[in-house]
Formats: sequence, structure tokens, C-alpha cells
Amino acid sequence: MSSENLFVRSVHWAERFFHPNYAGLFVATLFFGASMTPSLLPRDWFFQGLVSGINATIGYAIGCLIAALLRRFGPKIGWPQRIQELRESRRVVIIAKAVFVAVCLIFALIMAVKSGHWQHQITDLMGMPPESDTGYMRTALVGALVVGLLVWTWRGFARLIRSVSAGLNRWGRVPMSVAKPLGVVVVCVLAVLLFNGVLAKSFFAVANTAFSARNSHTSPNAVQPQSPLRSGSPESLAKWDTLGSEGRWFVSHAPTALAISEVTGKPAKEPIRVYTGLESADGTDAQAALALAELERTRAFERKAIVVITTTGTGWVDSTSAEAVELLFDGDTALVATQYSYLPSALSFLSDREKSMAMGRAVFDAVYDRWSKLPADSRPKLLVYGESLGSQGSEGAFSGLSDIRNRTDGVLWVGPPNSNRLWGEFVTRRDPGTEEILPIYADGFAVRFASEPPQLDRPAKEKWTSPHIVYLQHASDPVVWWSPDLLFGRPDWLREPRGPDVLPSMDWYPIVTFWQVAADLPRAQTVSDGHGHNYGNAVLGAWAAIVRPTDFTPEVAVRMQRFLEESAAEERELK
Repeated sequence: MSSENLFVRSVHWAERFFHPNYAGLFVATLFFGASMTPSLLPRDWFFQGLVSGINATIGYAIGCLIAALLRRFGPKIGWPQRIQELRESRRVVIIAKAVFVAVCLIFALIMAVKSGHWQHQITDLMGMPPESDTGYMRTALVGALVVGLLVWTWRGFARLIRSVSAGLNRWGRVPMSVAKPLGVVVVCVLAVLLFNGVLAKSFFAVANTAFSARNSHTSPNAVQPQSPLRSGSPESLAKWDTLGSEGRWFVSHAPTALAISEVTGKPAKEPIRVYTGLESADGTDAQAALALAELERTRAFERKAIVVITTTGTGWVDSTSAEAVELLFDGDTALVATQYSYLPSALSFLSDREKSMAMGRAVFDAVYDRWSKLPADSRPKLLVYGESLGSQGSEGAFSGLSDIRNRTDGVLWVGPPNSNRLWGEFVTRRDPGTEEILPIYADGFAVRFASEPPQLDRPAKEKWTSPHIVYLQHASDPVVWWSPDLLFGRPDWLREPRGPDVLPSMDWYPIVTFWQVAADLPRAQTVSDGHGHNYGNAVLGAWAAIVRPTDFTPEVAVRMQRFLEESAAEERELK
């Protein structure tokens, strides 16, 4: 057998085995290439291969659909005789197909090499060690395997549709012209019902059970507090074993009065920390009432400041933010937080968003109702804090800007999800000429946005009226920028000049960018501080801008920041 015949036979065999759709392959290659372009965060070669494989599969499906529509509804093309002869030549067609596949592979490899270069640039922007360039050559292989698996799964789904259609035709005497579309409807409806009704409920039930077991775990370094100023202490109304894993850590790791005094150089008080877990009381209102009772028990309304915190899904509170406000008030504070879910934020975002807002509203309203009855000249400052999904829950306590200004003395919302209602209103209605990644709203009159504290002076500091409301957001934080709108619309933050830690070469591609940024979400906190969803180096300055301490000198700020960094490092080691 000649080498030419062997080549033709090999291509023919591969075609019969894989059954490729060449229009689908063309669009898949474009989607693969687009998905290799920079996103917000760096990726290793394997994760990039997974992301690119999913995007390429979506492109393949779109290409198949376009080809099917053109065959069904497109105009018939009359080819010149010579071209028609070439099209009818089996040898020429097979060679053309082989060349086409080779070009697609070469393009994919070129994009893999370029991806390695882009990943180097992103890690440089974020001060992180780079990945090896050679690893990205394997990205194309991982992507191809993902495409193969997903296409094989889809073809099994299509075979099921054909079987259902044939059954309707044979046993139900339904005409095939009706049975085919009806088969599609039947299988799709069953799949949706199965997912929404059985699989989704089962998934969240299993997840809830799994994470509730984790919620019962107590770190050996989380010791029951003996101070009556903490929930979970022997005197507390919220018992230690009901606080959950995150709650037990929160109440057992507050800075002592001595530690605060060593940092500030002034006398300090023991901070109050109040926390109620899902098992501390039965229901949202009961938890809020218990939290208020704990504040009363600890005489929190006699402190200089009360901070109402809405937690993330598992009940987590960022220790750096909590300790920062305690340092600024010399420990004369009361922090109150509540748990509303066993699930981590990513899953809570899908299933518990309403719970987070209900809890945020219930706790704040309970505290505000008690606080508002105090004489105006002897009230503590009433502050509000939430990070990530916690900011969304915290926003739920307020109807709008005037409500925030009338009922608080300051707000800090960190890394707000793009779906936050109030954040969306402020950003959408920002002053003309200001950028979405760093907007100015109403000339900075009440609300200000920053990725680092010095930006809070923009515009002039004296134009900022009390209470101060601050949003911290990084240009590279996918939690802030991920939105379903990315599917088919270019957002303003990708029309404007890119942020300082986002590559200028990042661009928007329909469908692809949505999945790129979605893939960044689970890795949002894996990057260095000051990027992604890590705000540890900014919260102290943000709180200082909100509460305006008179003795917050640069020297004090350096000591406080060093304390916060050392405390965060110790927590990572112990927790």
C-alpha cells in the first residue's frame, strides 16, 4: 500500500471514529483561542486547559448549530464546474480536511505558547512567582480531552432523544415529523425537572449535610473564651457548641487589651465579640434577638462603636477587618455577627442569597431599634461591615442611600458581588467621565470607591460628608466583575483602560469572557494581597477614613498594619 493511500485511509478511519463536524471544529478553535487570552487572574496550565476545553465545546456546539441552520435554510450555492469536480474528489476532500485539522492544531499550539507569555505578565503584575512556560504546551491536550468528553456526553444525550422520538413514533403512533421535536422537548423537560427538582435539591442537601458536619468541627487552636465579653463563654446566652466552626474561631481570637495597647501606645479595653450560629437559636428572627440580648448582656451599647457584621456563607468574618476597627477604637468596640448558612460563599450565592439579606436586615434592624432609643449624645457609633456575599446581605438592610445615611455612622463593604443592588445603582449612575473600576458617585458626596485607601481622597477629602460609605474593589477581583451580562455584552470595565493589575491585552469575547471570569471566581483568593479578592492591606486605611481617628499618624498606621499582617499569618498557620 502506498504512503498516499495509507494517509487517505488513516484520515478516513479517524473521521469515521470521531465523526467531526468541521464547522463546529472551526468555531471551537476560535473559542479555544479566545479563551487562552488573558483573564483577571493567573492560571496554571492544567486549569487553563479545563477552562479552554469547556469554551471550545461551547464553540463546537455553536458551529454545529450554524451548519445545521445553513443546511436547512441557507441558499443553494452553484459552484463552478472545476470546483465542483474537486469537491467530488474523495482524495482532495480528505486532504483538505486533514490540512484544516492541522491548521486548527497549529493555531491551538500557538495560542498555548502565547498564553504562557501572558500568564507570566499577569503574575508579574501581582508580584507572584511565574509558572513554567513549557507547561502551557500541555494545555491544548487537556483542552482536547475535555472537548472529547463533553462531546461524547452530548452525543449520548442526542441518542436518548432519538430513542424517545422513535418510541413516540412506534408506540404512540406519533408522526415522525412531530415525534422528533416532541422527543427533544420531553428529554429537555425531564432533564430540567431532574436537575431542578431532584439533582439540585439532592446536591444542596448533601452539601448542607457535609458542610454542617464541618461546621461542628472545632480547631484545636479555638479555645472557649472565659471572658464574659465574648459569646460562647460560660456566661454567654449563645452557647459555645452552637456557634459553628467559624463562630468559635471569631470569638476566641480577638486581640487582648494588652496587645492593642502595645500597638497603639494607649490604654485599651477588651473588645466585645458577639456571635450567634445557626444552632444558637431557631430561625433568623430568633438569632437576631439572641444577638441583641448578647449585646445587652455585655453592655455593648456603652462602647464607643458597635459594628454590625454580615458574614459570608459559612459564617466567616475576615479577622483583619475585625481587628482593624478594634485597633482604631482602642478596643472600645462591640462586634456582632451571625451565621445564616453552612455552605461556603460560592454555593450560598446560588442557594442562600435571600437568607443572607434576611439575616443582614434582621440583625441590623434589631440593633438599630435599640440604639435609636439611646440619647443622641451618648450613643456609640453604629457601623456596618460586610465582605463578598456578606456585603450583599448587609446591603439588604437598607432601601437606599438616604436610608444608609439616616441610620448608620459609617459603612465598609469589601469586594461586593456584581449582583449587589445598591452597588449596581451607584456604579451605573456614576459621574460622567469616571471609570467603572473606580467610579465617582455624586462627586463623592457620601459614597466612595477605592482599591487602596489613598484613592478615598478623590475628589477632595473635605467634600465627603458624614457618614462615610466605602466600597473596596480591585480591578482584578472576579467577584466584583462576574455577571451574566458578560455573555453577550461588553462591560464598561473592558471598554475603558484596564485596571493597574489587569493586562491591557485582556479583551471581551461573546460567551468566552463570561466563562473566563467565572473560572476566576474559585481562585479569587489565591493571589497576592492587594489583588483579586484579597483586601488585607486596604481595610485598615478604609476604616480609618470612615471613623476618622484624630491620632491615626503614619507611624501608628505602620504599627497597626504590621500587627494585622502578623495576626493574619498566625491565623493561616493555626486555623
